[in-house]
Amino acid sequence: MTEDRYLKRLRKKARKGLRGWPIATIAFYGPNLNQATKVTVGIVPSENAEVGELRDWKVDRSDVRNDPGIAREILEFIEKHRVLSVAMTDAIIGCPHQEGIDYEGEWCPVCEFWHGRDRFTGQRIN
Repeated sequence: MTEDRYLKRLRKKARKGLRGWPIATIAFYGPNLNQATKVTVGIVPSENAEVGELRDWKVDRSDVRNDPGIAREILEFIEKHRVLSVAMTDAIIGCPHQEGIDYEGEWCPVCEFWHGRDRFTGQRIN
């Protein structure tokens, strides 16, 4: 299997919609709206349940959405947990750093793009 096939398989699983539980949630984060440097995958075992397993992958300079090795690892992770459905964001939904872990305060000091912006739309709040 060529590496690019992992990316295609992941996108195809997400397009199939709700097919039962468990569900894998896949979200992308980055310093701006153009580059995703982090992807998180959460496994939700059943309806109304909290995320049971959570894993993330990070890159420094490239984009995780175009990394076939990371796509392969995500597929292996969701297959290991016998995931039936995949919910994946189309866009980057905020800074890759975590408040209280990577920084203190309202805004990440590294990702100035996100200061005063809605994390889901990227639009200015004020």
